[in-house]
Amino acid sequence: DVEFGAKVAISIVNGYAQVEKLSWDAFNEGNTLIASVECYNQRYGFYPEAVQADKIYRNKDNLRYCAERGIRLSGPRLGRPPADKTLQKELRQLERQDAGERNAVEGKFGEGKRRYGLARIMARLKETAESVICLQFLVMNLEHRLRVLLFNFLRYLWGQNRAFLRPAFW
Repeated sequence: DVEFGAKVAISIVNGYAQVEKLSWDAFNEGNTLIASVECYNQRYGFYPEAVQADKIYRNKDNLRYCAERGIRLSGPRLGRPPADKTLQKELRQLERQDAGERNAVEGKFGEGKRRYGLARIMARLKETAESVICLQFLVMNLEHRLRVLLFNFLRYLWGQNRAFLRPAFW
């Protein structure tokens, strides 16, 4: 399938999506990792412990960049697998965990297309369409924040007064 329209690269931190790059031209996503990590460093004041990314991001430049900063870049290691079976098992388990965390990005795009109209942007001007895309990610983040606040509120109520949550006929 050929997709037309804007190409968006996002990062997800604690369930919140940030648009890293939005372009109408095709671009190699593997070249955006260094800029995304530097943006993370500017936002939070430190580098991430790990970056869960697709295979396209595992090029020599990105691997070297992450190694210099002590960042673990997810995905299969280059070279032969270690001979130690327990280490092999731990690495496989870590790769499986990383793959699950990487799925959050694909899930965020799916959520945006299904629930927030990312699949059917009707704006005709480039600037308007970019605004619509960014606003849809903003709304997704706001709804995520509301879910977190509701969860914390209900957890607080449950811990404070359990009689408040029981039906009157108990």
